[in-house]
Amino acid sequence: MAMNTVTNWFGNLISHPAVIVDANSVDDIVGVLKDPVTYPSPVRAVGSNHSTTPCGVADGGTLIRMKMNKILSISGNSLTVQAGAVHLDMAKALEAQKLQFYVNTEIGSLSAGSAAIAGTKDASFPGEYGQVGSYIIGVKLVLPGGDLLEVTEAGQPELMQQVRSSYGMFGIVYEVTYSIKLLTPMHVHHKTFSLEEFLSALPDLKALGYSIMYYLFPFQDKITVEFRKYNPAATGDPDRIAWSLRNHIWGTSGPKLGHDVEQNVSIPSIRYGIIDGFNATWRFQLENIVSSDNTIPGDQIIQYPPVSNDSRYTFSLFAFPEEQFPAALTDFFKFCKDYYSQKGYRSNLLYVGYRIAQDQKALLSYSWDGTVMTIDPVSTANAGWETFLDAYNQFCSERNGLPVLNQTPQLTPAILRKAYGAKLNTLDTVRKQYDPGNRLINDYFRQLLT
Repeated sequence: MAMNTVTNWFGNLISHPAVIVDANSVDDIVGVLKDPVTYPSPVRAVGSNHSTTPCGVADGGTLIRMKMNKILSISGNSLTVQAGAVHLDMAKALEAQKLQFYVNTEIGSLSAGSAAIAGTKDASFPGEYGQVGSYIIGVKLVLPGGDLLEVTEAGQPELMQQVRSSYGMFGIVYEVTYSIKLLTPMHVHHKTFSLEEFLSALPDLKALGYSIMYYLFPFQDKITVEFRKYNPAATGDPDRIAWSLRNHIWGTSGPKLGHDVEQNVSIPSIRYGIIDGFNATWRFQLENIVSSDNTIPGDQIIQYPPVSNDSRYTFSLFAFPEEQFPAALTDFFKFCKDYYSQKGYRSNLLYVGYRIAQDQKALLSYSWDGTVMTIDPVSTANAGWETFLDAYNQFCSERNGLPVLNQTPQLTPAILRKAYGAKLNTLDTVRKQYDPGNRLINDYFRQLLT
């Protein structure tokens, strides 16, 4: 049988499904799952295919591309959509009715189906979660045998918790319901610290009650913190410029510069001197331009092209228990410098991180036991990136870091088992109840879970 070739959005993960199906209706999905001869296993479904791990790979099997993207209903406190609807489109539709998501996550092409069953991240606001799926309160799935199942937080909270970490191994999601809220103006500002200043100030920064995201520059010993807070007293027209500048640099011009410099400047000292100079300009613009008392929360969401170009980037992440983060971050700055000195490799972009509140809405929530702070390398996958990730994964695991199955590349079963332990057994037990014939599990999850 001839195989197709499909890549993830970035282009570095290749899948060779025997069959590709564009799902335009629930019946299309049912038809696939009921006919294992025509549509062989594993059956995997993808939206924008933005994940950085092989969770959507369907080698020798069937890849379902979710084309169902309609917004079905919007009420005062809920949004129901088909699984292929993407977050940027949904946020715009909500804004038009003076509503918003709780979590306005950066990747605008995140599909509702993926958000419902996979890990995400965003800095938490006080009293709120930072994972998109925690505000998904209902899903409808096609089970491996072709039957339909509806799961709601109100009716089946434990199963909903498991579904949020199921990564498409219980069934194929075709409809999603979110809990939403009234649109509220948002304040944003940035401040740059040295590593020592940041760690010293961190207890006070947390006490201020802001959402905290940060940009890490280990080779300049600097950290720029992004502070966000809802500001319902804001008046006048909202500032639509601040986030558009941030999004352009973060999603387009920054990665393009990293790519081009990597391609055209062969001397490392000059290459990284250019990148460090760009990062200095980036910090200045964050502090002086991306600052406003009145922004629209959904304006944080970045629109990425459907097909990636020279502005694409990839990433990884580990989350650390908040009380262990200062030591981990100090070690990480040294790790980056030592690795560059010894191996000649450093990322050609930067590193970021998020403070994310305790959250037990998903079985494999990385903040189940308490608030976490993350360390996330970002790169255009310059030469040496994959080898660096192996060292980074080990570094993080040794410091009790917790990964995400769809956003932490090159995971090993040992690293995952150390992070989540018996919860993996629970996930696999429930998976087998819904999929005893292993219709939906691919080699990536089989290796990690079994």
